[in-house]
Amino acid sequence: MFGKARLKLTTWYLIIIMLVSISFSAVIYKVLSGEFQRFAHAQRFRIENHLQNNFQPPPDLRRFTVPPNIEQELLTEADERLIVTLAFINFFILIFAGGIGYFLSGRTLKPIQEMVDEQNRFISDASHELKTPLSSLKTAFEVSLRDKNLNLPAAKKTITESIVDVDQLSILSENLLTLARHQNLKDSKKIEKVSLEKILIDAVAKILPVAKQKKIIVKTKIGNYKIEGAKEDFLKLFVIILDNAVKYSPKKTEINLASQKTDNHVLIMIKDQGIGIDKKDLPHIFDRFFRADSARSKNEAYGHGLGLSIAREIIKAHHGSISAESKLNEGTTFIIRLPIKNPSSQKGLSAIFQFKFIDFFKR
Repeated sequence: MFGKARLKLTTWYLIIIMLVSISFSAVIYKVLSGEFQRFAHAQRFRIENHLQNNFQPPPDLRRFTVPPNIEQELLTEADERLIVTLAFINFFILIFAGGIGYFLSGRTLKPIQEMVDEQNRFISDASHELKTPLSSLKTAFEVSLRDKNLNLPAAKKTITESIVDVDQLSILSENLLTLARHQNLKDSKKIEKVSLEKILIDAVAKILPVAKQKKIIVKTKIGNYKIEGAKEDFLKLFVIILDNAVKYSPKKTEINLASQKTDNHVLIMIKDQGIGIDKKDLPHIFDRFFRADSARSKNEAYGHGLGLSIAREIIKAHHGSISAESKLNEGTTFIIRLPIKNPSSQKGLSAIFQFKFIDFFKR
């Protein structure tokens, strides 16, 4: 589809460029041809005027004195040479403009192609994820309907299990909508100056009940920094990371949460003592619907693999970055870098402060 569109766009580029080029060539031909005629007439006028007085052309014009028929042949030849020259120039412009037009059309269509490919992948992945629980629901209901001995307890059990699947479908749908919404920060909440300390405290409070059930201790070392962004988005971001830390951590372990200001950014680090992520899976953990092998093997940790994708989109929308360091059975550390303000112009990161900050977790 984009190959044909690229060719069509290139063709339109060529049509426009060649129309302009041919128009200019026609003007140049008309002007120069007129100048040739004017020059010839001027020269003949001078010669004829001099002959009337002296019977001989002036010395400087003797070499230009030619019979009228030969003069016309020279003018015709000059016109033909001009036409050939202009045709050659236009041919060169056609070839050059074709290459440049093809290149520019590719650059023009590339963002659109990437967006469409991303949409297609999104739809394909979402359809696949929705198909599984829907098929499960359909199968459960069909089996129950065919069961002639179905009693009330069995029916209630089927309905209860189906409600769990419906809840998972609801969570999946909400996450898909959230992921789509965070593709563009303008579709998110109002951008304002917020307290990072308060957001982190609220995020910890949300996951604390689950952490207490597993007797996981959450240790915090956070500063009161003000950053610009969407408050609800930041809260969702840290809840996702902290919830993952709790979900994939064994009982009676620790989660460390700390923040550090460096230049015009704030670093937030979340370190757990969980199951960790295999080295081969680490580059893909932010991909949609991706779940590492270690996560899949942990049956009680149910998920669709959308949480980290949503977190990454929130961070990208706020011009930040996120990375992860992990070892199997030793835990995972997420490092989040968010600008305080003016994200487009603030690009510095102090390596010294970052080193000292990371060293805090290694002590």
